[in-house]
Amino acid sequence: MIPGFATGEGTSRYRTRRVPPAALGHFRTTRGLQVSSIGVGTYLGEDDDATDRAYRSAVGLAVQSGINLIDSAINYRHQRSERAVGAALRSLIESGIVEREEIVVATKGGFIPFDGGAPANPTEYILQRYVRSGIASPKDIAGGGHCLAPRYLADQLDRSRANLGLDTIDVYYLHNPETQRSALDEPAFIGRMRAAFECLEEAVSDGRIRWYGTATWNGYRQPRTAPDFLSLAELVGLACEIAGDAHHFRWLELPYNLAMTEAFTLANQPLGSDTVTLLEAASQLDVYVTTSASIYQGQLARNLPPIVAKFLPGLESDAQRALQFVRSTPGVGTALVGMRQERHVRENARVSDVSPLPWDEFQKLFSAA
Repeated sequence: MIPGFATGEGTSRYRTRRVPPAALGHFRTTRGLQVSSIGVGTYLGEDDDATDRAYRSAVGLAVQSGINLIDSAINYRHQRSERAVGAALRSLIESGIVEREEIVVATKGGFIPFDGGAPANPTEYILQRYVRSGIASPKDIAGGGHCLAPRYLADQLDRSRANLGLDTIDVYYLHNPETQRSALDEPAFIGRMRAAFECLEEAVSDGRIRWYGTATWNGYRQPRTAPDFLSLAELVGLACEIAGDAHHFRWLELPYNLAMTEAFTLANQPLGSDTVTLLEAASQLDVYVTTSASIYQGQLARNLPPIVAKFLPGLESDAQRALQFVRSTPGVGTALVGMRQERHVRENARVSDVSPLPWDEFQKLFSAA
């Protein structure tokens, strides 16, 4: 297991070592870290050796290209994505290309994962591996395969640490907690989240993680009347009840792109006496935002309206313009994009050579788009 974790000194060293230097605004500061405005996602792909090799190569190239945030989840490709990330990091560190303290690693737990591939009988697999072993109770499982019970989270966290080969994971997300929210009434849901947060605060104290948060799909983008709506202020308030102002709920992830703009445009988050957008709420609550689906799984990598190119100069492709839109949005910290081909890494990394749009130019782009 590789010791250590991302540090301010390490990530600052990473930032200054990039040649040529990244454009102003590529690195963002959070929790004392210097974090790249583009991050590597590892969600898509077949559960095969060829995809493993592709991700190992892509992660290695990304880290050498000015990208120091790597995002995964234990259920991505049946644990194979985490293992590919771990192999890439081990190779980078052992070869002296980077140090552990320079890289921010995030992963997620919640969806019950298979191991290496889908079993012939998924239900029996879950029963045998998790229920009969006592790791999870049937009443704790929602949607047929989602669990946030403390004993289960502790098991998943240790599996992720082993997959990644890391003593400490920098950011650990509860994966799509809205799956539980839609299956429970409000008090029961809050009870489960409280128990999960207590578990993760303990994991911080034990040095297994540094921070935690929520990685969602629908939860923060819904009207407040939706059964799977999540209130960021409510969840941060829960963390404060558990650990005070020194709580470690400091990160979140949600989809945001040219076609899914709710985080920036939908005022659905209660905050005191106001109702604000998710990005506004996160800023006021001191929570760093990473965005998934930044190019909508490739759908925004081509055929964007010409007006987008007009307002996003200095870029060569629609994929780059889609990324530039996301990383230029006020309140967005890091735009995640799935990268398992080296040519995509090179294309996406070139965005770091261009500064994000200033606010007045972004307003013009947003109005035009």
